[in-house]
Amino acid sequence: MEATANDPAVIQEMLENAQTIAVIGMSDKKWRASHNVGLYLSRNGYRVLPVNPALKEIAGLASYPDLDAAQAAAQKETGKGIDLVDVFRASEYVPSIVDDVLRLGIPYLWLQDEVIHEEAVARARAAGVKCVQNDCMFREHARRMQGA
Repeated sequence: MEATANDPAVIQEMLENAQTIAVIGMSDKKWRASHNVGLYLSRNGYRVLPVNPALKEIAGLASYPDLDAAQAAAQKETGKGIDLVDVFRASEYVPSIVDDVLRLGIPYLWLQDEVIHEEAVARARAAGVKCVQNDCMFREHARRMQGA
């Protein structure tokens, strides 16, 4: 399935404006992309909240069972909620993640490489959520940092 092209201006806006990022599907396995991308983001100035119901902690970061718990923690610690949801789950899970993003009022949604769901992304965009799909947040951030 081919994803609609992502807007480079939206990618830039997300990377500049997001501060608190929920990484859905972040793994404690060091060889997994979700583990390395989450740590990279954490080490590059973002507040990362792993969302994985099977884990209590990932690489020293408290892990949350769902997006609601991560949002509550973000609001308690920072006074505002999650800015961006970064998704490392199979495409079939995207519609329910979009439901949560919309209900919680999260402004940005990023679907990692090979995570594509045109219908759910269209629904999120129609509700005002800025979205990227089938792209890597680490790769986009690193590329822009090199050019800076």
